[in-house]
Amino acid sequence: MTQLEIGGRFIRSGFWLLLWGMVMSFGMVLHYVVNISPLFGPEFLKTVYLWYACPWTLATSVVLGGALSMIAIGAVYATLGRMASAVRVEGLEKSAVSICTFALIAIFVTGYLGYFAVNRIWPDFYYSAVKDGKNFWLLMQLACMVVYTIGVLLAFNGIRCNRHAMA
Repeated sequence: MTQLEIGGRFIRSGFWLLLWGMVMSFGMVLHYVVNISPLFGPEFLKTVYLWYACPWTLATSVVLGGALSMIAIGAVYATLGRMASAVRVEGLEKSAVSICTFALIAIFVTGYLGYFAVNRIWPDFYYSAVKDGKNFWLLMQLACMVVYTIGVLLAFNGIRCNRHAMA
């Protein structure tokens, strides 16, 4: 696979995930419109600046930001692929697109669907600030962000090494 090909894969995946993030945003808007939040407890009101009163804010933000980052990484790969002779992308670097895509889909699963699963174990964990439930749910999302970061680092290292090889 060449840099131009992997750049195209990053860009295509990034645009699909950007569209998916926009669809996720509809859930947040509907959450506010329908006003499905239970009464807030005093602990929640202390941290409302972090949560914006919607449990899916973090997952949606990560998907949107991650998708834009994938488009940017793809643009760098495509630019490098046009500047130099066909440099091959091999090994773990080739899996960076799949890792990033998997991680952003996983953050949807843990942030959106995981919210309902954790809420069945710890009812109203989000709005009542049940620490165990909140921490478990946030750690699942953090694990997805770590996986995404690994994918970005693989791509970054490949870009860095290929850039030095061109000089």
